Amino acid sequence: MNASAPTHDIYDAIADPTRRKLIRLLADADELPLNQLTAHFSMGRTAVAKHLTILKEAGLVTDRKVGRETRNRLNPTPLREIQDWLSYYEKFWTTNLQKLDYLLREEQS
Repeated sequence: MNASAPTHDIYDAIADPTRRKLIRLLADADELPLNQLTAHFSMGRTAVAKHLTILKEAGLVTDRKVGRETRNRLNPTPLREIQDWLSYYEKFWTTNLQKLDYLLREEQS
């Protein structure tokens, strides 16, 4: 098995609001250590670390050691899969809303 291959489903990883907030925090910063991430939550360091592990297993977060500190960084590439999946439904809703608009305009005439 490839060591860099994701071991956690991307959709499961983003299903939790805490993990979505972690993604947002990391998107807004270049890198953040665990203690700075933990400051944004009302849970302990261990709980935040577990959420980070799931994001790492999905390939959404990478980390690197700087001295004794581990800095976390967002890897947005896996989010492309979600964007592609959602784009189908965007087309679906756009088409159907256009049809509805057309029908409502005809009904008003």
